[in-house]
Amino acid sequence: MKKFIASVMFALSASVMTTAAMASGGGVHLEHADVDIHNKASLQRGVKYYVNYCMGCHSLGFSRYNRIAQDLGLTDEQVAKNLIFTRDANGELQKSGALMKNGISQKDSAEWFGAPPPDLTLVGRSRGPDWIYSYLKAFYVDPSRPMGVNNTVFPNVGMPHVLWELQGFQEKECTKEGEGEHAAEHCELKLTKAGSMTPSEYDQTVRDLTNFLAYVGEPAALNRKMYGVFVLLFLGLFAVIAYFLKKEYWKDVH
Repeated sequence: MKKFIASVMFALSASVMTTAAMASGGGVHLEHADVDIHNKASLQRGVKYYVNYCMGCHSLGFSRYNRIAQDLGLTDEQVAKNLIFTRDANGELQKSGALMKNGISQKDSAEWFGAPPPDLTLVGRSRGPDWIYSYLKAFYVDPSRPMGVNNTVFPNVGMPHVLWELQGFQEKECTKEGEGEHAAEHCELKLTKAGSMTPSEYDQTVRDLTNFLAYVGEPAALNRKMYGVFVLLFLGLFAVIAYFLKKEYWKDVH
């Protein structure tokens, strides 16, 4: 019976892990993002790149400017000057306590891109940092696509390569290996037109963007481990007190 239960649990675990892997990577090899949400300098660069290159289409509708300012060590003045560009119903710039929504029309964006750009507040949790990092590095030229680009991580993507000025343009080069039934196609992306950044600089930019999205998906992760340490210390102290109380109450019995 124990062996049966163990085998069922193992099968369920494998199924869950396989489903998660398919949802995040779709069977595509993902590069390790190596992000650190405690690196405030990286997060500050990440929010700068996000606001300048991503937020025109993708909002962060479950996050507020002042929460990000608090966690990233930014002042209200820095936030108002460098991060807030949208206006409220009265035509005035949003306040720092506002949600990070953009001004793009969902109807128009659906017509332009085939579907409205999704909110990215939780993409760091749903896709994972490795997927985001690999996706932003995987655009290549494809004249058959409406935007002129495709993506090896997200095939037939409807999004343009908004970071092309930084990365440049890549082309997909494929070669066949083996013969007959055992033939396999091996594809690589080659940089054919350089951007304003070197490949290593672009990798760091994408890592900063990914780091910021990982943080936005779960801001509490900044302090969660610290809270866990405090809880364990409290439980350890309480266990000592409980032990001596137990000895005191039971000394007459023994």
